[in-house]
Amino acid sequence: MRKRLRERLRYWFDGTMDRGTPALIGWLGLASLALITLVSAVVVTFAHKDTADNGGWLGIVWMSLLRTLDPGTMGGDTGRPLFLILMLTVTIGGIFIVSALIGVMTTGLEARIQQLRKGTSRLIEHHHTIVLGWSEQVFTVIAELAEANQSERRSCVVILADRDKVDMEDEIRRRIPDTGKTRVICRSGNPLQRGDLELVSPDSAKAIMVLSPIGDDSDIDVIKTLLLLNGRTWTGTRPNVVAAVQSSANLAAARLAAGDTALVIDADDIAVGLIVQSHRQSGLSTVFNELLSFIGNEIYPWHVPALAGATYGESLNAFELGVPIGVWRADGEALVNPAMDTVIERGDRLLMLAEDDLLIKTAATRPRIERSAMATAALRPPVPDRTLLIGWNSRAEKIIAQLDLLVKPGSVVDIAAPRPPREEANRELRNLTVGFKHCEPTRRPSLEALGLDGYRHIVVLTDDGIDPGRADDRTLVTLLHLRDIEIQLGDPYSIVTEMHDDANREVAQVTKADDFIVSTKVISLLLTQLTENRHLYAVFADLFDPEGSEIYLKPAPSYLIPGAEANFATVIEAARQRGETAIGYRLARQSDEPPLYGVHLNPSKTAPLTLEEGDTVVVLAED
Repeated sequence: MRKRLRERLRYWFDGTMDRGTPALIGWLGLASLALITLVSAVVVTFAHKDTADNGGWLGIVWMSLLRTLDPGTMGGDTGRPLFLILMLTVTIGGIFIVSALIGVMTTGLEARIQQLRKGTSRLIEHHHTIVLGWSEQVFTVIAELAEANQSERRSCVVILADRDKVDMEDEIRRRIPDTGKTRVICRSGNPLQRGDLELVSPDSAKAIMVLSPIGDDSDIDVIKTLLLLNGRTWTGTRPNVVAAVQSSANLAAARLAAGDTALVIDADDIAVGLIVQSHRQSGLSTVFNELLSFIGNEIYPWHVPALAGATYGESLNAFELGVPIGVWRADGEALVNPAMDTVIERGDRLLMLAEDDLLIKTAATRPRIERSAMATAALRPPVPDRTLLIGWNSRAEKIIAQLDLLVKPGSVVDIAAPRPPREEANRELRNLTVGFKHCEPTRRPSLEALGLDGYRHIVVLTDDGIDPGRADDRTLVTLLHLRDIEIQLGDPYSIVTEMHDDANREVAQVTKADDFIVSTKVISLLLTQLTENRHLYAVFADLFDPEGSEIYLKPAPSYLIPGAEANFATVIEAARQRGETAIGYRLARQSDEPPLYGVHLNPSKTAPLTLEEGDTVVVLAED
């Protein structure tokens, strides 16, 4: 019976100890109280004179307490031997208790600091943006959100990823030293776990972005995260959820998992579209980077009651600052570059390209049109293309399929790669003939044997079967060889290339390639735009859709007589007469100068402008 009671008491004591630092401090407090009580009782009972000399039993209790907390207090004690021995006893006991207390508090404090460093504490924020996952894209997203929130008094971006909190914060500070008014908070946790997701207060967030993690199964993680978010019970207004899948085959499953309220974009399809469009018109990636970035010009829906009843064509030169690119109907339909006789109805808004919505300004008087400088020559009809595709990856088949829709019959695309592609790459093509040439892209003799002077366009694809950094390094070597061969041949072809890391773009400028497609950056910019305004999805979907109005960089002599002095308002009028919307131009002499590479969007409509042979006009057009 006695043994069983002892075991129960021991079990109860162990249970209290499991409660951590507070329980340990409580037991040490009880030990101190017991020691003080015992010693004080013995002094009061057996040392009457010393008790009377030191203020009675209250004085003895006070003396015992002081000696427990501070061993030096007993240095001036006087009295009989029993009294001194008891004071020494309480002092020695206090030394052990205080030492243990200090150790317990130090250990508890270190454990608490370690817990905070792990980033597992619950976040209490409101109207914040949540980024789920970690990849190279996160730095572009943070930089863009910081730029977008410059006008706000306070903003917050929260990152939840299965990584060490301190490592994430250090990497962000190294890559983005200044985030302005935007606070960046990191939390360690798995976005695929419901409990970890609650750490970032999703109920009070304004937007949630799901990033694709690094690895072959990245889309699986995105789909599961979307399922978790869609199946969650929201206590407030559901935040705006956006995500991207890397493979078009997973798009339908991702959209089903996300539900009707979330936006899921096809990163693979957008990358293919950019490569296909850019292979015939260099500078297109720079245009998209500016349209999608919060730095420079952006797209704003703008209500102009004074233009109700006017046509879209009449609105093009109605602004001193800002360029219309379409009409946003009152029912939510977005019309990008509609027919010029489209009537702007009451309640409609214009889609404006401007540096800021505060800078959109209607013109008091219409700008002068220099009609004598307008070109009268018709646009040159397209001719069959000869394109060389160097390398092979998972997007190559889709690139060939989209090229087939855009080129004239009789066009040729040759694949130069170490191994021939699958036979499916040549199926159901109407306008293209596909050939194959063996090539090691990083070897100069192998490239020279391709007969490069027989091609108008060269597209260099990155190898997605190796490390992205290593793939970019191999691409740089290929570009250097192509550039040197091009100089010897007299500049017969254009070069468009894929890259994984935008930082390599400036390094690659020495290769003089005509355009660099960094699809990961474009996807990051697009996702960030959609977190801030999901309604722009219809506009961007139209711009990336081959069936709608796309962005083209067309020869400037088709709009202005080369060397004639005019202004951009004249360019807008020349494009309007062709059913196109002009939004800028690109100067060939500045095509190698970062960061704009010669592209000027939304320029002044009245400033003098002279375009030469080799310059291009940026327009929205059906084809």
